[in-house]
Amino acid sequence: MKKNRKRIDAHLERVNLYAAGIDIGSTSHFVAVPPDLAEQSVREFPCFTADLNCMADWLSQIGIQTVAMESTGVYWIPAFEILEEHGFEVLLVNAHHVKNVPGRKSDVQDCQWLQELHTYGLLRGCFRTPEENIALRAYMRQRQNLTQKSADQIRHMQKALRQMNLLLDNVVTDITGKTGMTIIRSILDGERNPKTLAKFRDGRCKHDEKTIAASLEGHYRPEHLFALKQSVEEYDFFKQQLFECDAQIEQALCGLKSKGHSDDVPSGDLPPVKKRKTKSSLNFDVRSELYRLIGVDLTRIDGMDENSVLKVLSETGTDMSAWRSEKHFASWMGLSPGNKITGGKVLSSKTKSTANRAAAAFRISAYGLFNSKSALGAYLRRQRARLGAPKAITATAHKLARIFYSMIKNGTEYVDQGQDYYETKYRQRVIKQLEKKASSLGYCLTHKNTEEGIPNKALLSV
Repeated sequence: MKKNRKRIDAHLERVNLYAAGIDIGSTSHFVAVPPDLAEQSVREFPCFTADLNCMADWLSQIGIQTVAMESTGVYWIPAFEILEEHGFEVLLVNAHHVKNVPGRKSDVQDCQWLQELHTYGLLRGCFRTPEENIALRAYMRQRQNLTQKSADQIRHMQKALRQMNLLLDNVVTDITGKTGMTIIRSILDGERNPKTLAKFRDGRCKHDEKTIAASLEGHYRPEHLFALKQSVEEYDFFKQQLFECDAQIEQALCGLKSKGHSDDVPSGDLPPVKKRKTKSSLNFDVRSELYRLIGVDLTRIDGMDENSVLKVLSETGTDMSAWRSEKHFASWMGLSPGNKITGGKVLSSKTKSTANRAAAAFRISAYGLFNSKSALGAYLRRQRARLGAPKAITATAHKLARIFYSMIKNGTEYVDQGQDYYETKYRQRVIKQLEKKASSLGYCLTHKNTEEGIPNKALLSV
């Protein structure tokens, strides 16, 4: 074992001579440094802020320049930020990629193993959004949590109405719309007459007052009314929280560096139905701010609205130099096919499982293209017929990610060619493949014109 160890040390080059490894914990962190830099090469520091500052001072005193740590829960965030403020190069490493060698496992061995791998340059840091973009990312994630909680309260309201046999959701598309909320608030104020409640019907409702009145004849019980009252109050509270969160997001966007000008936003070229505002939309002009930041209008991409673009940018930032190409960008999000190959045989090509929020935003955008008449919509429908809906959504999300990267990196505008253009190109591609296959079998594929109005048919001749 000693001979093998010497042989390994002789072949491996020490890249980072002043590297440290930290095993992150919930109550304390274990720090390992090279033995020749300190008498005690492994030390334990509690997670209190004063102790984290002492840890940074100690690493600075002994000459450490770079630090590697595992991404354990959220416990790594304070240590990471404090070490960065002290000028260290900090690598955040995926814990699955640095599994310890077989044998006894302990916190001391983990930090020493991290330090040793980092010394030889065998660790690769995870991507972390730039410092100026962290606040925007935190606000967007908080907004997503508030949106989910608000949706939960809508379901609780609907459940309480159903328990009282008030079938409001059968006659109203959205119970949180103008008609639905007016009726619900009137019920909480003590109104029980179905005909009186039906008069709050908005003129745009599909059902008439008679149908709505029939659905509002219920069996009122105090416990269900109490549950409905609390759900409405919580829904109003979360709506107010969302309004305040939108103000913080707008302020964070204004503080970011810009590449364009908000006055140059192209307007009038987008169909209004395609980019329709929803209830989950932010309460300010997001499109102008995005154009000011990027210099191109990312909302032109089919399937992507202001919310989805802002979600992706909050996770990735506006600088695409962290990824060498659009392929690396898609692979980082787990949207590229896998390449699990052994012995020349492909064992699996499915995408890796990931919790990347940017990838989720692209998948949701791709899901909304099933009825689109764009080229991306035609591509999604063809892939669904060939692979099924889940894989088709991932494949389309991969295309969206590459378009997104290219627009930001090169500053180019998105132009949709339409589904007819895609179908024409697909037909040309199929014909080219058939000609190649026929040629390999000794045949020649020729085109023969038939009667006027009937498409050309490809015939095989020897």
